[in-house]
Amino acid sequence: MTAKGRKSGARKERARRRGRAKATGAVLLALFLFSGCEQEMARQPRYDPLERSDFFEDGQSARHLPAGTVARGELRADTHLYAGLSEGAPAKTFPFPVSLAVLQRGQERFNIYCAPCHSRTGDGDGMIVRRGFTRPASFHSERLREAAPGYLFAVITNGFGAMPDYRYQVPAEDRWAIIAYIRALQLGHNATPALAPPDIRAELMRAGER
Repeated sequence: MTAKGRKSGARKERARRRGRAKATGAVLLALFLFSGCEQEMARQPRYDPLERSDFFEDGQSARHLPAGTVARGELRADTHLYAGLSEGAPAKTFPFPVSLAVLQRGQERFNIYCAPCHSRTGDGDGMIVRRGFTRPASFHSERLREAAPGYLFAVITNGFGAMPDYRYQVPAEDRWAIIAYIRALQLGHNATPALAPPDIRAELMRAGER
């Protein structure tokens, strides 16, 4: 290798070393800066759960929510939907249209939450009743057939007698879906062929003649 080539190689090597030194310095500087930020965040003022506070007069670090505070999306101003009330009385109507999808949802929720006591037909002879639990009223009694949907909503929401409340297990929309399905059970229990569509009525009549 010529002297010129050796000098060129030496310059390149020095340049590489300078580049590595700069990169190392940048990394060290970043680590220093980030470590400083981490310490500031880790040491910020805070309270452990139930820790006493010297700042507030009552000595409690956990503060009560201001009066009237409502979580986002939890206002529930629709008393028909969320309380089952219409002009202060149990609502006689549903807060939304009852479709086939609503009835299917109601059937699913009814079989999960209601059927163990009320049975799948709503006569009050559920499996846990057969094992000694208090027997509920039949949905097919005259009193419950004539009860307003809002009354049934209040019972599901708040409980009644031996029945616990289901306000937390079953959302309001599902409570209404269950009530719609109860209405379907009541209608089916007391139905006559005259209520069926013509094609189904004709099929029922043929089946009865066999």
